[in-house]
Formats: sequence, structure tokens, C-alpha cells
Amino acid sequence: MAQPEYLRIAADLRRRISSGEFGPGDQLPTLPALCEEYRVSDITICNAMRLLSNEGLIETRARAGTRVRPRPPVHRMAADRYRTTPSYVRWSNVAGTPVSEPVNEPWLGGTRAQMVSLGISVNRVTESFTAAMPTDLEARTLRIGAGVPVLRYTRRHIADTGRIVEVAHPIVRRGDTTVVDFVIDLDE
Repeated sequence: MAQPEYLRIAADLRRRISSGEFGPGDQLPTLPALCEEYRVSDITICNAMRLLSNEGLIETRARAGTRVRPRPPVHRMAADRYRTTPSYVRWSNVAGTPVSEPVNEPWLGGTRAQMVSLGISVNRVTESFTAAMPTDLEARTLRIGAGVPVLRYTRRHIADTGRIVEVAHPIVRRGDTTVVDFVIDLDE
């Protein structure tokens, strides 16, 4: 079965954007110029452009034309981020302690240091990831198109007793620029 023309055109424009032919901020050819180049109707070009817009690759503004959206930098999430980054903890573990005071944030050493100050030893962090299309609220909050996937994950800090002492859910990041790095040492 033949691929619809608008999908073929969207794929070609996507390729031209990813190759750098059309760079971030560059204006794409006008609707009539694209119709002539691809030898299709304006409806076909509009469908292709709508798809690219939903994917977050382009944006169209009245009287300003259609431009390639700048891509944010890639955000790497390395497993060692738990050694220093601050987090949110369960109220039942911190109520009435210095950890519960906002003036102490960010806490030097992050969640693990907070728990150590309470006599709780965290020896495990788990994360559960899913990928999906964004909700309307997520798309607005992250300033992405509805066609840009997101990563949703739940993080848990677990004490050496097996008790969960921190839960963060959901943490949502744009999926097209997030790289999750894991290092698994097998020789212990």
C-alpha cells in the first residue's frame, strides 16, 4: 500500500531539518513554494506541516511564516545524580526536623544526606520509566508540541530496612532530548 503524500513530504522535510539544511530558527519555504516543489495541493502540504508542528519540529506564526523550532540541549540523567541533587521526602519521616524547613533547601548532599541526618540509611534508589505522548498540561508546561513524547517516571529512595522513605511521582521530562544513562557494574 502506498504511503500518503503528506507523510512522504513530512518525512522529507524532517530529514532536511535533521540534516541541517533547515536549521533552528530558519524559515521554511512558503506554502505556494512547497506546493510547487513537491507538486501537490496546499491541503497536502498543510497536513505535512501540521504533523511536523505536532512533533515540535516547526512553529508557524501569523505573518512570520513557518520556522524550524530551536531544539533544547540534550539532558543526560546519569545514575550518580542521587549523590548531590536535592529531592522531596515523605513528611512522616521529616515532620518537626530541620529537613522539613524550606529555608534549609537545597540540602547539601541531597536526599541521602537528609536521611542520614535523621538516622536513616538509604542504600537503594529505584526508578520506573514509561514513555507516552504528553497530556495537554504536560505539553504546555514543558513547552513542547503534542507530538513530542515524554518520559514519566517514579523514583523511590529505599532505606536499608527496606522501607520507602521518598517517592517522587510522576517526574516528567521531554522524551526527545532526555538520555537516561545507566552503568551496571557486574564485577563486585
